[in-house]
Amino acid sequence: MTTADRIAQSAFSDAPAKQRDADRTRAQILDVATADFANLGYDGARVDDIAAKTSTTKRMIYYYFGGKEGLYIAVLERAYAGIRALEAGLDVEGLEPASAIRRLAELTFDHHDSHPDFVRLVAIENIHRGEHLRRSTALAGLATPALDVLSTILERGRKAGVFREDVDSLDVHMVISAYCIFRTANRYTFEAIFNRDLLDPRRRAHQRRLLGDLVLEFLTAPASA
Repeated sequence: MTTADRIAQSAFSDAPAKQRDADRTRAQILDVATADFANLGYDGARVDDIAAKTSTTKRMIYYYFGGKEGLYIAVLERAYAGIRALEAGLDVEGLEPASAIRRLAELTFDHHDSHPDFVRLVAIENIHRGEHLRRSTALAGLATPALDVLSTILERGRKAGVFREDVDSLDVHMVISAYCIFRTANRYTFEAIFNRDLLDPRRRAHQRRLLGDLVLEFLTAPASA
């Protein structure tokens, strides 16, 4: 083997390792940025601070994401992609429609319960009227998994004669999301007014079951006039 061949082989073998390093660095930046944006908001988070908390530099963050807004959009995309992947991977084919819809509601509940940063990011982006999310190149793919799964379940339920005809998948998605988002987003004001912690672990199983009951009562009620 010539010296040139050895150099070429070394460069080739190093490429996957360099890619893994780049992926780890990017993931670390996103982890830190997610926490900072969720806790401080878009305006409060600073790229300098995010860089200082990672094993990288401000210049590297700009290289990967193009700037603060690009980093924030990447954080939003990853946050939404996480719940969408869970929804898309939900196997409901072997379940009756009522069990399938309850399973989807419980999955959303579990995700939001274990990802409070996601809830805060949603609230923050709504304060900005969705302006950053609208600039996302991945926006079109962020809704499809959730609505596809829901549409399939609803169609099966209608054919079986158990679900009402006058609601669509977006209606049901709104009901499930509203409950799950409210539980975390309004935790402190709710506790201040009613002296009940919505995230009290002793009430978690009750709340999870309540969500499924509410959605099923809604779907199995007679259609509106």
